[in-house]
Amino acid sequence: MFRNQYDTDVTTWSPAGRLFQVEYAMEAVKQGSAAIGLRSKTHVVLACVNKTNSELSSHQKKIFKVDDHIGVAIAGLTADGRVLSRYMRSECINYNYTYESPLPVGRLVVQLADKAQVCTQRSWKRPYGVGLLVGGLDESGAHLYYNCPSGNYFEYQAFAIGSRSQAAKTYLERRFESFKDSTREDLIKDALIATRETLQGEKLRSSICTIAVLGAGEAFHILDQETVQKLIDEFEIVAEEEVPAAEPGPDADQDAAPAEGSAAAEGTPADQGAAAEEGAAPMDI
Repeated sequence: MFRNQYDTDVTTWSPAGRLFQVEYAMEAVKQGSAAIGLRSKTHVVLACVNKTNSELSSHQKKIFKVDDHIGVAIAGLTADGRVLSRYMRSECINYNYTYESPLPVGRLVVQLADKAQVCTQRSWKRPYGVGLLVGGLDESGAHLYYNCPSGNYFEYQAFAIGSRSQAAKTYLERRFESFKDSTREDLIKDALIATRETLQGEKLRSSICTIAVLGAGEAFHILDQETVQKLIDEFEIVAEEEVPAAEPGPDADQDAAPAEGSAAAEGTPADQGAAAEEGAAPMDI
């Protein structure tokens, strides 16, 4: 993206009907570390990649608890994400104080989208440079929403945002039909595999990812590193056991040699020997 005469103000339209500062905010989401969300009928799992600016620094928190039944994962400008998560927390507290019941997830997402939209229509403000995956559970079931800096919001079965998120989206698109009936453990496994897809060959470890779970009878909470590492080890062991099973073992090669020798000995003419060798197909071995 290049600077032009139509991006000095968020309220200035280009001749093509575009608001460039809003597009720049959406680009900031693509540059942030990846965040992934999945949901079934009863559970929601959020995952994110922990990115550090230096080996000497700690990573910034990317998953926030809003209420016992709502949590968010962010990608983009972390400071904006903290402000919006605090706003969501205040809305949940006020609603619970007034009506003595949890705030429905859909209503909170609409309020958040309205707050983001105001920043696209005021010249003295700028759009929030952060995308939020909002996971929640209410009377109508489990929900997963994506809130965009433009003020749009969408509900998903599974979604990924941030840098290199396309690889995770490809995996989720292949598997999303089974998510609705998935168990808690299966959702966590799929979230870890999708997170691994965004690392571009880097080994997945509990120190570079965060997993949060929310479900029926289970308040929103972030899994500790030891639990995440155990789950990663279990999934990698299963993958390693499946690979040798598909490869032919050395015994098969040893059995193949006597079979070829006996086939050649049985054929007296040269053409019969050739036919016998042609009959010794790999399927017979």
